[in-house]
Amino acid sequence: MNEKKNSKILQIAKSLAVPVILCIVILVAVIFIINHKNATESGEAVAPYSFEGSTDEPVVLENDKLKLEMDPVTTQFSITVKDTGKVWYSNPQDAANDTVALPEEKANMQSPLIMSYSVATGLETTYNTHSYSTGNGIYNITKDGDSIRVDYSLGDVIKEYVIPPVITETEFDEWLGKMDKESVNFIQQYYKKYDINKLGKKDNEEELLANYPSLADNVIYVLRDKTKENVRKKMEKSFADVGYTYDDFLKDKELDLSTKSSDKPVFNVSVVYKLDGDDFVVEIPMKDLEYNENNPIYTLTPLPYFGAGGKDDEGYMFVPEGGGATINFNNGKVSQSSYYTNVYGWDMCLSRDAVVHNTRAYYGVFGVAEGNDSFICILEEGSPYASIQADISGKNNSYNYVNAVYSICQREQYDVGDIANSDVYEYVPSLPDETLTRRYSFINSGSYVDMAKKYGSYLQETYGDALKMNEDTQAPVAIEMVGAIDKVKQILGVPVKRPLKLTSYKEAGEIIKDLAANGVGNMSVKLTGWCNGGVDQRILKSVKTIGALGSKKDLKNLVKTGEENGAKVYLNGATQYAYDSNILDGFFSYTDAAKLISKEQAKLYEYSHITYAQRENSDHLYYLLHTDLSMKMVDNLNKAANKYGSGVAFQDLGEDLSSDFYRKKLQSRQSVLALQEEKFKAMNESGTPIMINMGNDYAVPYASMVTKMDLRGSEYTILDQCIPFYQLAVHGRVDYTGDSINVGGNQENELLYSAEYGAGLYFTFMKEDSFATQKTLYTDYYGANYDSWKDKMLAIYTRYNEELGHTFNQEMTGHENITEDLSRTEYADGTNVYVNYGYSDAQTPDGKTVPARDYLVVR
Repeated sequence: MNEKKNSKILQIAKSLAVPVILCIVILVAVIFIINHKNATESGEAVAPYSFEGSTDEPVVLENDKLKLEMDPVTTQFSITVKDTGKVWYSNPQDAANDTVALPEEKANMQSPLIMSYSVATGLETTYNTHSYSTGNGIYNITKDGDSIRVDYSLGDVIKEYVIPPVITETEFDEWLGKMDKESVNFIQQYYKKYDINKLGKKDNEEELLANYPSLADNVIYVLRDKTKENVRKKMEKSFADVGYTYDDFLKDKELDLSTKSSDKPVFNVSVVYKLDGDDFVVEIPMKDLEYNENNPIYTLTPLPYFGAGGKDDEGYMFVPEGGGATINFNNGKVSQSSYYTNVYGWDMCLSRDAVVHNTRAYYGVFGVAEGNDSFICILEEGSPYASIQADISGKNNSYNYVNAVYSICQREQYDVGDIANSDVYEYVPSLPDETLTRRYSFINSGSYVDMAKKYGSYLQETYGDALKMNEDTQAPVAIEMVGAIDKVKQILGVPVKRPLKLTSYKEAGEIIKDLAANGVGNMSVKLTGWCNGGVDQRILKSVKTIGALGSKKDLKNLVKTGEENGAKVYLNGATQYAYDSNILDGFFSYTDAAKLISKEQAKLYEYSHITYAQRENSDHLYYLLHTDLSMKMVDNLNKAANKYGSGVAFQDLGEDLSSDFYRKKLQSRQSVLALQEEKFKAMNESGTPIMINMGNDYAVPYASMVTKMDLRGSEYTILDQCIPFYQLAVHGRVDYTGDSINVGGNQENELLYSAEYGAGLYFTFMKEDSFATQKTLYTDYYGANYDSWKDKMLAIYTRYNEELGHTFNQEMTGHENITEDLSRTEYADGTNVYVNYGYSDAQTPDGKTVPARDYLVVR
């Protein structure tokens, strides 16, 4: 009987063992996450700075172009442009009296730096330097040659008041003897008297002597810890009235060796200001950021209100939406959302549950124009962590401003189900030794054309011959040939993906010859879906052509056909992602995928257009590759292109930029940018022609052709004008196109955008009939049949080339939006291109008619 009972108990125990162990493991994991130590800093408290300089005179930096004058009390400053006398201010001059702003917003407007920190549950708190640093005297200013360094401590700490923290009885009586009776009675109640010979029962003699060594020989008075700030302020006045000075305070402070601890976090951030010729440079060394491991710095916003325009000022802000856009001061759109965009788009190594709209800028520049003066701010090192935001007056305050905020300690949310009552986040374990750098360039003009030209000069100085003028005599045209897609077929009753031919290598060659015979020149032919399964390309650990498209010899002949007909063929491939790949393709997700902060594999999904959530049940799961492996895939694609004598086209490199939190070799987004640029530069120097999509600013100088450049951006309501800012900077030096005209959406708009923004033309073709894409995931190619589009494409190209072909080796020198629907773009030889987006004819200022939904070229 007992044996059966014991056996039954043992069976029950065994059945419960696995669930119990699993629960313990999960619980331990949650506790670890919540209490995880950030490796950036040790557990020691952050020591705050203290101001040691003089407040009598401004701190000045000056050269022959600029003069910076900093108020040592607030660290606010002004910059005077000597050529014009224009003064730019770090903060609005009347911010404290703003009738619209609430107290916290007023403090933000008076702060040269704003930061936020977070905790394990994801709760964010914002600190500004006005309330949490300079206002408490926990900062320092150091001038060193041609730079000023401001060391900020930000924290909710008690301000240091000039009153004795510890004082001997003799000196205390001496100071009190100079005060009136009311002040004496008030002050005495906040000090505690200690006599080594008359200690109380609760007094610890050893601890007291350690904290106050002078107690051994003197009777002393110690300020009580819980003395409130308003009381300290009143006491400070009483002591000051009888001659108590800061030197007296420092002498008395030396008597106090006690350490006052606080559970309120303190953060140290250093900002370095430099004058570089006619530019103003701001740096934040990330190695000098100090924070408590449980309260990581989440964001930093240096100079959030630099150059802000008031409600009585006239001007505009420039933001990098598409080719560029402006927001007029005080435009009255107070019910619209503020402007916000991520530089280089989303970091794909950071998970997100839903995507409503992707924001991205492919260059990190913003600016302000006021009257006949302006500046642009160019984000240099650290730009991948930046987001650019702008807003108008009448919302939170009375000012119009644009700035860039940096994400510092990235984080990942854990799914802990019902175990925890709140969200749990883990933060990046360490920060890279990088410097957040931005450059303000001042322009003696309020024109966005001149602002763009200033940026263009900067790019030319930075990249040299990589951005020299091209020699195009015809309009560039990009032709994307779709080789193979995948389609599910039944093989012995089993559904299997197989490549489906849309355009063979030979057929692609015939299309090139046909286009050339019909006068199409300056062609860049992108061959997509030519290897490793087709458009949904498998990982490029080995590059294999697709038998259904032809032989390797056929592919070589295609490249040769291109050369013979004035076209450069580019072999297109994805190098940062693993699509439809498994161990048979050489892909092992455990070692080959990038890692999230949580150390999970970087699995990526499509997002629903209806719910905006991840479509985790879809078949289209793919992975972000580990950075080192991704760079090897770049080399493999380049080697394949060299083998066939073609150029190399990257589906993702130069457009997508992602970090990698791989435990053994963490790669920051900035370091990945450097690796990508290094690859582009090496290929460019070896003579390999490069084609990219979108065109992030660090990749464009090395590209022979950029396709799918976002010309117009998202036309948010808060914007007032769309302008070709970036194109004004690079036109004539880089060939670029917008979206594909025949498969990209509104065909008419794409052509008009191209005409206004000085872009080449882009078409997507396949030889098979459009019905071949039915019952596949590639219905985007439905309108890509070459035979159906040939005549229309030739008509578009012929006119475009005849009227605009001569402009592609020239700089774009002017642009204006004459009306809401009519724009004018000007080139170096005086050619003007008018574009009418309206549905009725429009008149130019000199009386010429621009037909509805058309363009007019005037030479």
